[in-house]
Amino acid sequence: MLRGRVLMLMACLAIPAFSGAGTLPAAVLDAAEIADKNIAARGGQDAWKKIQSIAWVGHIDSTHAPQPSMPFVLEMKRPNKTRFEINAQTQKSVRIFDGTQGWKLLMTSNGKPNLQPYTDEELEFARHGFGIDSLLMNYQSQGISLSLEGVDDIEGRQAYRLAAMLPSGGLQHVWIDTQSFLDIKYDRKSITAYGQPITVPMFYRNYQTIGDLRLPLLIETGTGTGQKSDNMVIDKVLLNPPLEDALFLKPNLPQPRNAVTVNATSLPGSGETR
Repeated sequence: MLRGRVLMLMACLAIPAFSGAGTLPAAVLDAAEIADKNIAARGGQDAWKKIQSIAWVGHIDSTHAPQPSMPFVLEMKRPNKTRFEINAQTQKSVRIFDGTQGWKLLMTSNGKPNLQPYTDEELEFARHGFGIDSLLMNYQSQGISLSLEGVDDIEGRQAYRLAAMLPSGGLQHVWIDTQSFLDIKYDRKSITAYGQPITVPMFYRNYQTIGDLRLPLLIETGTGTGQKSDNMVIDKVLLNPPLEDALFLKPNLPQPRNAVTVNATSLPGSGETR
């Protein structure tokens, strides 16, 4: 069950004829203009280029997991290294991707580690991730074909629906707010614990300014099955923490490691001095 929830959570674009619902905004932009405005709204390309590593520290509120709130640490390093660690009662789940290969380590209640390589589907999922950058950041150099399909009503807000055709032939959708130009929804292709492909809707909420960046501190992740969504709550964001490459290698010893302890950029309202 925990493995399935982790897969869900790893879960972090010319104008054709409009086919979406809702009223068109006063200024109709093309896909390239929307992408440019989105990047600017998130802090700008120059600011993101300065970020070589990032860590998100928080907790996951879920009714589908062994406990209702699970602490997690997500660490990322360019170009496409990821380490995602979740602690749930007596279970500890770690997923590592070094940019080419991936491994999953589950510490069970009896203390015996279960280390397995990523499946072909999981590798495909990880390799098509965008690391620290978003889907729209440098989309042309990534070989992504971007198009504007329409304007939809997303929870009472007008949003451009962009379609991104990946080099692999996969299709992804992202919705950009017509006023703030921030991402508000993203449909990510994923797989269930049983290897079945599904579309997982992700809603980005509670944007805050961290350093020079604009980041969502609440990500609501749907299950794709009509069940209640999970909430990924970010309590702390660390920009350019000193993450060693060894963190992203295949685990040799299943020893628990401490969460990131370098100085973090304080979040608004945290009571810490910024």
